[in-house]
Amino acid sequence: MSKSPNLSSLGFLLITFGLLGGGWFWFEQSGKVETPAPNPNSVAPTVTPASTITDNDTDISRTETPAPNPERLPDNSNAVANFPPVDQVPSTTQVRIDGATSMVTINKNLKTAFEQKFSGTRVTTQSRGSEQGLRALQAGEIDLAAVSRALTPLEEAQGLGFATISADPIAIVVGINSLAPNNLTAEQVTGIFNGSISDWEQVGGKSGKIRIVNRHPASGTRQVFQDLVLKGVKFGTTPNFTTLSRDATTPLLQALATDGIGYATYYQVSAQKTVRVLSVAGVSPVQLGYPYPRSLLYVYKNPPSPTVKAFLGYAASPEGKQAVKSD
Repeated sequence: MSKSPNLSSLGFLLITFGLLGGGWFWFEQSGKVETPAPNPNSVAPTVTPASTITDNDTDISRTETPAPNPERLPDNSNAVANFPPVDQVPSTTQVRIDGATSMVTINKNLKTAFEQKFSGTRVTTQSRGSEQGLRALQAGEIDLAAVSRALTPLEEAQGLGFATISADPIAIVVGINSLAPNNLTAEQVTGIFNGSISDWEQVGGKSGKIRIVNRHPASGTRQVFQDLVLKGVKFGTTPNFTTLSRDATTPLLQALATDGIGYATYYQVSAQKTVRVLSVAGVSPVQLGYPYPRSLLYVYKNPPSPTVKAFLGYAASPEGKQAVKSD
């Protein structure tokens, strides 16, 4: 007959198994990392995507945060577009214009179009030069001065305002059969008009003396040209200079022959068959980077009269803009 285990041995076994089980449970739990519960009040950060920009010169790609949109530049307060078009103009309206010879065609085209649109109105135009136009405006003899140069600070301080009507570069012109090459550098143009270059052979042309046909001192185009080309220095005074007795382009073109050189508003001469327009530094007057740009203005007394507002408002309209561009 077998003996039953005593109670002390059974208790020892139970204690041993208990200790082993508790140690195993402690070991398992100590290796775990508890992830904290999300905070319902927290806000996840916003990530702005970056744009990829390729550097074509070095073939390196890089990323950068997009720049903010630049602020819109203010409108030019003197632009013709700031005169709103009008639907009606009194039939008794008369517009008097005088000034730059380079704006003859613009004046004529706007006159015709304005009179056709507004029955009974009348536009009279003269072209006695920018300076004469400004004097007539100050004297109250006209409503608008056609001017081919920028106003001086003094003129603006005297109450004159302006509207830019068109951009028209100054072209260097020679006769169709001239000894001149088709292209000059800017330095060569300066040298010709300051008198330090006197032969076409010096600038890559055929041998022959250069004769300068200069515009009348009252010409706004002359003043702009002097600023752009000679940087304010006076024209040369050598015997090869001829100065016109009046501000007009046709006599200048007629005087060029094979040895002469002059300058004029590009759109006055671009379609002429008797002259050549030279490039400067390889750039023609209709290309970006041409060194002799120029704006054409209508100048008025401040505050502008209803007549001035009506005419400039028409010039700003689609019909007026088309008239300005017409040949």
